[in-house]
Parts: sequence; C-alpha cells; structure tokens
Amino acid sequence: MSEKTIMLVCAAGMSTSLLVSKMQKAAEEKGIDAKIFATSASDADAKIESEHPDILMLGPQVGYMLDDFKNRVSIPVEVINMQDYGMMNGPKVLDQALSIID
Repeated sequence: MSEKTIMLVCAAGMSTSLLVSKMQKAAEEKGIDAKIFATSASDADAKIESEHPDILMLGPQVGYMLDDFKNRVSIPVEVINMQDYGMMNGPKVLDQALSIID
C-alpha cells in the first residue's frame, strides 16, 4: 500500500494540529504509511497543488465549504465527524479518511 496523504482543513490551521498528531500516532500503530497535515482554509488551494492529497478532511467549523471544494477538486472531500473532532479522536478520524480512499 502506497503512502496516503490526508489533508485537514480548518479555519486557522491551529485546532487541527493536535488531531493531526493523534491521527499520525494511530497510523503508526496500525502500520499505515500516511502523511497527515493541517492547513488553513485560505491556504488550502496552494497545499492541494503542492502536496496532492488523497483526501481532504474539513473541520466542522469549515464544513460549509464542502460543496465549494467538491466542485473544484477531483479528490474526495469529507467533513470530519463533529463528535470525533471535539474529542480529538485521531484513530476514528483516520479510519473515516481511510475508509473513503481505499
């Protein structure tokens, strides 16, 4: 299995950094080769260009951008489950992303 690139998008890119580290840890524990990073909504387009993610995961606070992203990118775009996001449940969010890309 090749490396999966998962991009998280939130309003400022800050709140998701903790979630990124928890997802990365969960991926390592499962032996999954994943590159997971967060970016702000304003920087998302540049990151899509440079990083070529396999999936875009939107924080609940930018969930309203779902259709906009879906119309512009050719990769899956998903809103992170609000409860998992609130609990910073890295393994659950990782599973959500992987179940869509695989």
